[in-house]
Amino acid sequence: MKNYKAGSVDEYIASAPVEAQSKLKEVRQVIKSTIPGVEEKISWGIPFYRYRDPLVGFASFARHVSFGLGLSGLSSEDRKTLEEQGYKTGSKIVQIRFDQKVPTAEMQRILLAQAEMNEQGVAKNSK
Repeated sequence: MKNYKAGSVDEYIASAPVEAQSKLKEVRQVIKSTIPGVEEKISWGIPFYRYRDPLVGFASFARHVSFGLGLSGLSSEDRKTLEEQGYKTGSKIVQIRFDQKVPTAEMQRILLAQAEMNEQGVAKNSK
């Protein structure tokens, strides 16, 4: 769900369908607790996070919440692991149905890998 009227992530979550709100809050918490100092804002009508470069965003849909990476995609290993657990994936996105648990450990691993890539990109560009 894109919400171009939401001025904050709190407003975005509050305007989402009730079924999605707990998942959105949980995904947000995983992002903020995994990457301290991550910049949080609304971008392109959805909650979006930067850590030196684009990191990740999430959005609510009719039957699921999507967690999507900013620059790189999911590794084939991450996609396989998530799909074996019943999650639908795309090249950069994980869909979490309302009846599924948030894959916290996998998300943390993905976030840490993306943050490390962002750090390396900044270091390479600053030389």
